[in-house]
Amino acid sequence: MCPFCMEVLSTENLFNYECCYQCAIPLESHELEKKCCIDCAINSPYFDETHCLDRYEGRLQKALHQLKYERRLAFAHGLATAWNACAAEALQNIKARYLLPVPLSPEKLCTRGFNQSWELARRIQCHLQIEKLPYALMRYHAMQSQVTESRAKRGIAIRGMFYISDQYQSILENQTIIVFDDVMTSGATLNEIARVLKDNGASRVINWVLLRTARPAQPKAQHV
Repeated sequence: MCPFCMEVLSTENLFNYECCYQCAIPLESHELEKKCCIDCAINSPYFDETHCLDRYEGRLQKALHQLKYERRLAFAHGLATAWNACAAEALQNIKARYLLPVPLSPEKLCTRGFNQSWELARRIQCHLQIEKLPYALMRYHAMQSQVTESRAKRGIAIRGMFYISDQYQSILENQTIIVFDDVMTSGATLNEIARVLKDNGASRVINWVLLRTARPAQPKAQHV
């Protein structure tokens, strides 16, 4: 990243704003006291906290698209550098044992050639006690993309899509797990992963995410 963009990101990233401690959405004024958004207060997710670097609409979006859709792996280094410059220090005191990237299905991995979440996660700085496990969390193949689906439909579609590899099940028990993803939209994917991890004995699940999408626009009231 050029010095100008890095300087802008250092002041505009989400660590400088009041965000929901569970899902990292920037809070509205009436939510500040509880430090929790209304959605998480009503329907508490399985994950315990979330930390996101920047807004999806911000300066890193094009770089992430180059990585994911144009297969330009060099952008993983630049994005991880941005994370390390702005987020690593803020998260250095988080106590966790393992870091797991959100997986792709074997079919999607063959099509893309790499898992963008792992390419980012493997380059980020974290405490030495945190071990990165790229193959502990696995995913079945989804026949249809969920990118354009509503939040409710995403939650239904993603149910049962993730599982823990047999060789890792025992070591995840009673541990705090960090899950790393490139983008958080509705939170359905990360919520399902947290459910699976806790069903397999994990005590706490923390999300680290590169980019966070904005809240869905609320429909305007109709005046009659």
